[in-house]
Amino acid sequence: MDALTQTLKETIEAADRAITAEDFDELMKFYADDASLVVKPGLTVTGKDSIRKAFVAIAEHFNNSIVVTQGQMQVIRAGDVALVIMETLLQTTDKAGVKNEISRRATYVFRQVSESWLCVVDNSYGTTLLDGLVES
Repeated sequence: MDALTQTLKETIEAADRAITAEDFDELMKFYADDASLVVKPGLTVTGKDSIRKAFVAIAEHFNNSIVVTQGQMQVIRAGDVALVIMETLLQTTDKAGVKNEISRRATYVFRQVSESWLCVVDNSYGTTLLDGLVES
């Protein structure tokens, strides 16, 4: 694994730990001020305040039980931007105690700012955003 891939993997894993711990202040350190988050198909929010509020709502939606981990990843870099294609795994427990596992092929875009890489596009749905779209 090259140095950039390792750095981004560690960054994403740290963000996942913050999501799981519901430490949304820590989580916001991984996002650029102008970042966008795909909350669900058809709903994207922009800016750290909106992203933080979305993560609070997502945690509540999943009964405050969400555990996020990552699987395989590919990184494509162009200058100070990196596209990350990654398997995202979500484990949740609903209010009835039923455990659920969700697997997605996410796409993330990171921008290098000084020595750090900050997320500018967080799309855990990846290309499934295209599912159900019909050409006019």
